[in-house]
Formats: sequence, structure tokens, C-alpha cells
Amino acid sequence: MSLVELIAQADERALAAGGLACLDRCVPLLGGDDEVLRPLWTSLADPAVGETWGESLEQARAKLPALFEEPGEDQAVGLARAMLATAPAVPAGAGVREWADACSVASLRIHRLLEVMAPADDADAIDSRREGRTEGMSPLVAAELRRQIAVLELLAGTGSGGLRQVLAVSTEGRRVLRAVVSRRARGRS
Repeated sequence: MSLVELIAQADERALAAGGLACLDRCVPLLGGDDEVLRPLWTSLADPAVGETWGESLEQARAKLPALFEEPGEDQAVGLARAMLATAPAVPAGAGVREWADACSVASLRIHRLLEVMAPADDADAIDSRREGRTEGMSPLVAAELRRQIAVLELLAGTGSGGLRQVLAVSTEGRRVLRAVVSRRARGRS
């Protein structure tokens, strides 16, 4: 199944986790540490324990740098900020589906922007990749697409136990992106 089909079939919890996983992998662009989104993951795992999604979201926003675009801001950073800024206060309803879909597109674009040897894909190319046409993809974008698909498949197949596996997939992707961002920063120096 393509990513677009998986998103269309996902329930609200899977959509929230999918969007959160995309955001989590892009946290290095926002200057956040590996634990900044942990309370959001916890609220998805067991909404009855601890803080609610909305409270956890506000705490994450407070811990990360300003959400407003800075002069001369990198396009990848702007996309990551938009993912955080547009996260719904409640991970339910049509809003969470729109957010998860937007996060998927933004994360793929971020990975394309950060890829050193990326072809000049436009928005239509990103959409076609999400629909399953993957020939000629750069390695970084291909890996992100695989992670997004894996997240939704894990949640469709395992229910509540899948969040731990999803978090592991997201953590791996965050490490990769952190290395890419670090390499890019060294190249600019």
C-alpha cells in the first residue's frame, strides 16, 4: 500500500502518532533534545496517565525555539516549525488527519532539502512518491518514506503495543537527520 493509502485508512491515534513521528524526526532542526516530545508520546500511549496531549504540546512548544520565522531562516527549519505550530490541540477529528498528512509532506520535503545530491523534486514529485512512484529517489528521502510507511503499518498491525516500535523507528530517523544537520553545519563553517 502507498503512504497516501495508509494515511487514508489510519485511525486518529495512528494519524497522531504518524504526524508526531515526522515531527520527532525533524526536532534536530528546531534545536530540541531527544526528549522534548516524550510527553506527547506518553499521552498517546496512555491518555489516562500523566498529562494530556494539549498540555504536552504546549510544553514542547515552550521548550523549543520561537515558532516564528526568523529573517533568513532555512526552508527546512521553516517546514519543521510549521509542523509544530500547526499540531492540533486535540489528536482527533479532521484536524489530526490534515496535520498528519501535512507533516508527511513536510518531512519528505525537509529530507529532500537536506540531501546533498538530491534531484530537484518539486511538490508534484513528493506527492507522486507518497503515492508509490519511487524510482530515482535520493537515499535520504527514500529512507524517510520507508519510515513513514513503517510507522503506519506498525500501528495498523499491533494496536497499543506498536507505539514502542514506532518510537524506535522515529528515534533512528532522528539520529540520521541529526547527523545530516551536523554535517551540513560543518560544511557551512
